[in-house]
Amino acid sequence: MAKKRTKADRLERQTEQLEKRGDRHPDEIEKRPPTLAPKSDGPTALIPIEQQIRQRAYELYEQRGRTDGHDLDDWLQAECEIKGTQANAAVA
Repeated sequence: MAKKRTKADRLERQTEQLEKRGDRHPDEIEKRPPTLAPKSDGPTALIPIEQQIRQRAYELYEQRGRTDGHDLDDWLQAECEIKGTQANAAVA
């Protein structure tokens, strides 16, 4: 049977993920100017990247049936999707 994750386990995993990424520190998020990307559905509107990631992470949470305990997984998945989309748009 799978071991149930505790809050301490999640915090440890989150810390490890942040250390691996290295380029993002919570204090630096506010210091950096927001990266903007056009919204694809409708008139061109600029949305900060962090808001796009938050929105996509929430969509993933809803798709899973709003089960708790996967917030970091959802955030990292959304971040990969959003940043990957922006990287592909920059190359094109």
